[in-house]
Amino acid sequence: MSEPKRRPLPHDFHPPVPGFTVTSAEVEEGAALGDAQVFAGGNVSPQLRWEGFPPETKSFAVTCYDPDAPTGSGFWHWVLFDIPASVTELPAGAGSGGFAGLPEGAVHARNDYGTKDFGGAAPPPGDGPHRYVFTVYAVDQEKLGPDADASPAVVGFNLRFHALARAQLIGVYENSGQG
Repeated sequence: MSEPKRRPLPHDFHPPVPGFTVTSAEVEEGAALGDAQVFAGGNVSPQLRWEGFPPETKSFAVTCYDPDAPTGSGFWHWVLFDIPASVTELPAGAGSGGFAGLPEGAVHARNDYGTKDFGGAAPPPGDGPHRYVFTVYAVDQEKLGPDADASPAVVGFNLRFHALARAQLIGVYENSGQG
């Protein structure tokens, strides 16, 4: 696998906030995503667990973003918010299929596939490695504001003003087929 492109991450444009920790049984920092997190291979949202967030956190948001997509604006694979502050883990599949383990009250906004769920990695064949940035945001209010019809940009706009802290985990995927 060749070196990933180095385009900015969405929160590179937000004010700095403290960090906390996110881990996953399926995604390892800097390692290739498994088939389950690939659109054609399983399309299953990964298990995520977080800790060390500020005590004043009132909810969480989770996103997955590919800054290396050949769009000029990246590609949003997952936009989930209004996760209750009592929830510190999402099981694999909470953002896909039957949404098993998705906390009550959590809201999926549409991703760039146009669906309200997790959409797995699907870079164009031969485009090189893409980074998949899973970010968990600690939010200062129980309800972020947008509804399920919001675009990722609107959700990101609200997160810019309401994120208390942020944690990220970056997996990589390359479709080495011919374009």
